[in-house]
Amino acid sequence: MRDMETEGPAMSDAPATRSPPQAGKPAILTRADASTIAYRKFDGISPGVVFLGGFMSDMTGTKAAALDAHCRRTGRAFLRFDYQGHGASSGRFEDGTIGQWADDAIAALDELTEGPQVLVGSSMGGWIMLLAALARPDRVAALVGIAAAPDFTEVLMWQHFTPEVRAILQHDGVHYEPSAYSDEPYPVTMKLIEDGRRRLVLERPLAVHCPVRLIHGMADAAVPWEHALRLSEMLLSSHVTVTLVKDGDHRLSRDEDLARMCRVVAALCEEVGQIIPRPPAPPATPPGSPDGRV
Repeated sequence: MRDMETEGPAMSDAPATRSPPQAGKPAILTRADASTIAYRKFDGISPGVVFLGGFMSDMTGTKAAALDAHCRRTGRAFLRFDYQGHGASSGRFEDGTIGQWADDAIAALDELTEGPQVLVGSSMGGWIMLLAALARPDRVAALVGIAAAPDFTEVLMWQHFTPEVRAILQHDGVHYEPSAYSDEPYPVTMKLIEDGRRRLVLERPLAVHCPVRLIHGMADAAVPWEHALRLSEMLLSSHVTVTLVKDGDHRLSRDEDLARMCRVVAALCEEVGQIIPRPPAPPATPPGSPDGRV
């Protein structure tokens, strides 16, 4: 997978601290438990955009970089970050779970952004964005899923594993799965599988009511395009559009794919921006003195 109501991830109420970026390095959000989340962000027009990466991906990926460049050009606020065990953040990948990574995303949303946000989730990030939307419906204005893979640990891993692989997981706690994107296999832990079962979102109607856009390649060998249709059916939002790319693969990182993603995000931000309440304009200053006194 590399790149309804559910029980939410456990979250701490203790404050986090932010360290500014050093030359060429990301900024660091240090959480109450001393774990760290590496991030890059800039301020701009609301709603902001937050990119959520995939399984074993990080914030230096092609889609994250393309959205960064797009938001800089258009002056829109943007955030990208690494989950724990990914990229420049703390922790080991093998210790990670869907709940922990969703908690990282919610912490980033809470601590590093202001106002309404459009979440863009790639592959596993499409599951994370749904959990964040359920946890923070007042902050999440819209969602864009790129080859979104909610529930993948169960329906795309466990249900497809052979009895031999399941036995290894249950006995050893970890299985090393060959990867189509790397020479090295990636670890799948029983902890990941079991935690994923507590976060499943496609088993019942999903209480997400904001606009949602799903883009999925029909040549995706990792996450079948029918998965996008299943997600669209379960969302309670009536503002859901699915775009199928006939020759698109799982990565959707060709120039035309990146341009499509940026167009969809831009149009959705404009749509959401028209319905975001604006603060009332200050009262007009009557003629006389600069402070309004006559």
